[in-house]
Formats: sequence, C-alpha cells, structure tokens
Amino acid sequence: MLAESDYVVVALPLTSATRHIIGEPELRAMKPSAYLVNIARGGLIDEAALVRALSEGWIGGAGLDVFEQEPLPPDSPLWELENALLSPHVAGFTPHYDDRAVTLFAGNLSRYLAGLPLQNQVDKKKGY
Repeated sequence: MLAESDYVVVALPLTSATRHIIGEPELRAMKPSAYLVNIARGGLIDEAALVRALSEGWIGGAGLDVFEQEPLPPDSPLWELENALLSPHVAGFTPHYDDRAVTLFAGNLSRYLAGLPLQNQVDKKKGY
C-alpha cells in the first residue's frame, strides 16, 4: 500500500509493537512524490530515517506535529528541511473542546459514583 499511496497518514497509539513502525524500509517503499503525515506520536516514525528520506528525496515531504523528542530540539535537521512542514500538536483543540471535556468528566464521575464502567478507559495491557 505504501508504494501506491500519495499520502500516508499515521494515526496510531505508541506501543512497543508500533514504535518505529515507519522506518527506512517503509520510507523507501513510498513513492518519491508521496507525503508522510504524522498526527499521532513521534516515536511511530524513525526520525533519523525520515530526515534521510527527506534530504535524499526518497519521499516528497512530511507534515509533522509530533516528534521523537518534544519539544523538537533547536538543532534538529527537520527545522532546515524545506519539504518538512512542522506544526504544534494542537489538532484536537477546538472551540468545543472544554465543553466536551467537562461533559465527559461529569458523565464519568456519575458513572464512577454509580459503580458503572467509565467511558474512554485506557487498556493498560494494550498501552492505549
């Protein structure tokens, strides 16, 4: 699928099974015109391999709002790459975020007090 895609969007949880799920082999499999977008967790992409891929033209570009080290260090080569679009990790913030968060919290508080299962629980065995 990587070889056929114009855009690859990474939206996975970061677990031991998904760390560096996109590395050199995956980047080399992509089209030279393809763009990689990571909106999930920085550790999903081997950042050193991504820098090489962008510098050497293995892929067309990348859009990143997460990085292996956050904040992204000032000396990261990603800052200098014209084919890397970097932005803050704020995609989930909307004018409705606070109201929705309060609604979820209040609902879970009611569930907790009633002895009911909570919504949006983390499965610690799965890691997300």
